[in-house]
Amino acid sequence: MSILKKTVAAAAVLALAFAGFLAAPAQAAKKVDVIFAGTEADTTPQSQALHEVAKRLRASGQFNVKVFTAGSLSGDTDDLVTQALQGANIVVPSDPGRIAANQKVPEYGILMAPYVLRDYKVLDKLLTTDLYKKWEKDFEKSGLKLVTNNWYNGMRHFVTNKKIDKPADLKGLRIRGFGNTIGMNLAKALGYAQTSIPAGDIFPAVQTKSLDGCEIQVPFTFSNRLYEVLKYNTMTSHYMLTSSIVTGLKFFNSLTPEQQALFVKTFRDVGSEYQSKVAQVEEQNLKAMQDKGMIINKVDTAPFEKAIAPYYKDMGFSPALKTELFKQLGIK
Repeated sequence: MSILKKTVAAAAVLALAFAGFLAAPAQAAKKVDVIFAGTEADTTPQSQALHEVAKRLRASGQFNVKVFTAGSLSGDTDDLVTQALQGANIVVPSDPGRIAANQKVPEYGILMAPYVLRDYKVLDKLLTTDLYKKWEKDFEKSGLKLVTNNWYNGMRHFVTNKKIDKPADLKGLRIRGFGNTIGMNLAKALGYAQTSIPAGDIFPAVQTKSLDGCEIQVPFTFSNRLYEVLKYNTMTSHYMLTSSIVTGLKFFNSLTPEQQALFVKTFRDVGSEYQSKVAQVEEQNLKAMQDKGMIINKVDTAPFEKAIAPYYKDMGFSPALKTELFKQLGIK
């Protein structure tokens, strides 16, 4: 489907979604109508966190919120962000690598560079750093409002039918991953063929043998039952995936200052509260998948880190940027 057709289709779905608000009682007319649109299954921590934010904003009496998960509004995150940039009242969980590339703020992508951030406990502090505040302003130049990036979504690992103990074991495999600069360089460094099919297509693609596996976070692997078609979850922990919660600046600026403050605070509070919950879910999911026959393969990550190191320059990150980020986060 062409980008134009995708955008038209998404706009049509949004129009239908907002139509439901028109039937609201007259006394709710002053409430702000907003849609949350995610692509993950409704059972994942990210989706549950969206529902929690919606619940709190509704309780304030100032917002009408509808939540769409599992790609029910659109399975294309980039398309949803485009709708937000065009002025739709929509909030989208994306990721640092994706929006860094699409909105031309390359430095922001370091938050998802391989083996940079490893502990979700730094995420709340991240929001207070000068670097993060600069990135917020950089995104606003393209019309995007970065609401928060303290939503921990899990560590990414390789999930395959071949046992992976070292980078060379990935050579030649067709792996679903991120199609941005970071993802392509990760594939180049580790020797696999990267493909960017929608996450929801991983299961059937493995079944038809057009895909050998994926690099994905544990809650997704479990919720999408990938353990039924893939045997090994190799604990490479190469990315710490966070959700960048974004909306259009046009919509955000339409809110009163009080509504803006409540909006941002609610997303950040829920993000902070759910960090440890996601970590617990990861442990529970791994145990459950192991019980179902999946092999949880714990490996020495040092060879993977060594293989990736030469490619940081190709990803657009200077050594000085990483040093400065660590300094501001208090990471030694």
